[in-house]
Amino acid sequence: MSYSLDTLLLHNRFKHDKQTGAVNVPVYNTSTFHQFDVDSFGKYDYSRSGNPTREALEELIALLEGGSKGFAFSSGMAAISTAFLLLSQGDHVLISEDVYGGTYRIITEVLSRYGVSHTFVDMTNLEEVEQNIRPNTKVFYVETPSNPLLKVTNIRAVCELAKSAHALTFVDNTFLTPLYQKPIELGADIVLHSATKFLAGHSDVTAGLAIVKDEELAQKVGFLQNSFGAILGPQDCSLVLRGLKTLHVRLEHSSRNAEKIACYLQQHPKIKDIYYPGLPSHPGYETQHNQAKSAGAVLSFTLESENALRQFLAHIQLPVFAVSLGAVESILSYPAKMSHAAMSQAEREKRGISNALLRLSVGLENADDLIADFEHALTYVEEVVISKKGVN
Repeated sequence: MSYSLDTLLLHNRFKHDKQTGAVNVPVYNTSTFHQFDVDSFGKYDYSRSGNPTREALEELIALLEGGSKGFAFSSGMAAISTAFLLLSQGDHVLISEDVYGGTYRIITEVLSRYGVSHTFVDMTNLEEVEQNIRPNTKVFYVETPSNPLLKVTNIRAVCELAKSAHALTFVDNTFLTPLYQKPIELGADIVLHSATKFLAGHSDVTAGLAIVKDEELAQKVGFLQNSFGAILGPQDCSLVLRGLKTLHVRLEHSSRNAEKIACYLQQHPKIKDIYYPGLPSHPGYETQHNQAKSAGAVLSFTLESENALRQFLAHIQLPVFAVSLGAVESILSYPAKMSHAAMSQAEREKRGISNALLRLSVGLENADDLIADFEHALTYVEEVVISKKGVN
């Protein structure tokens, strides 16, 4: 019998331990494993190469994403960096222009030192993507919805372009998780997650995941994981496994809250622009509707100026003002000085990431309480005449 993902989060091969009946995966706090035969080692020998707790997480995320194998890393950037190690000197990457700042940093300041070139493109513009393909393009790197402007890329169309160029497609699926978006089903080769965010969901662990489409690629990524060694420890694997059990209810509630708050902000006279692909006015609304089950729980918005932003932040009370997203509590972030601080101001402005932009990851609070808090904070923002450029 086949089950929905909501059920698979709880009822899977690891629902109870076969030896003891424990309903949680045991935490194997061990660095090494005794071998009983000099000529034939067991399945596990050293925890960098394999650990039963990590294996449970890796198998579960592969099941949820529909991939052949999953890999757990010490952070989202460790997962992304290890995936990029599939490249060689002389290779070229096509990458979403408003990508997460950490990904921007490794592309521009690390891979470039090793002879891997890159081109930032608007992945929502397929003509621009196609025009920038080079003979040595080996990876198309997609974030959708993108961070922080929530641009929506047609995953299937980009994957088809990548295949015609004999290149791989990497998709960062952190914002939507496999519950709302399945990039491998749309043609992606590697799906990446900062499991720190929605998958774990409680702001208590840093973790990354990579899921690959086929066995050949799995062997290559497995070799790199073992060689590079940025693996996730068993305690942290256990925290992510615990978070996954409540992912469905958390994400559903947060996404419902986000839609309600986005509609509120869209109509507010002191909000200049709102970026949320669940709004019909968003340019990627149809694509989002066609390839995903929801617009998710993250949105961004701009005020009239940086001064207005500072006035607002001085009086907002409920959301945590912090780096990160995808937690039980709502988190307000300032991309210019947080997630995208690795970009120069000129590069941020080129992408539309202004000093008046805030990103909101909506949590599990009562949506009306959050809206009341926003309404109160916005009363302290000086009255200005805002000419909206068009709601996104």
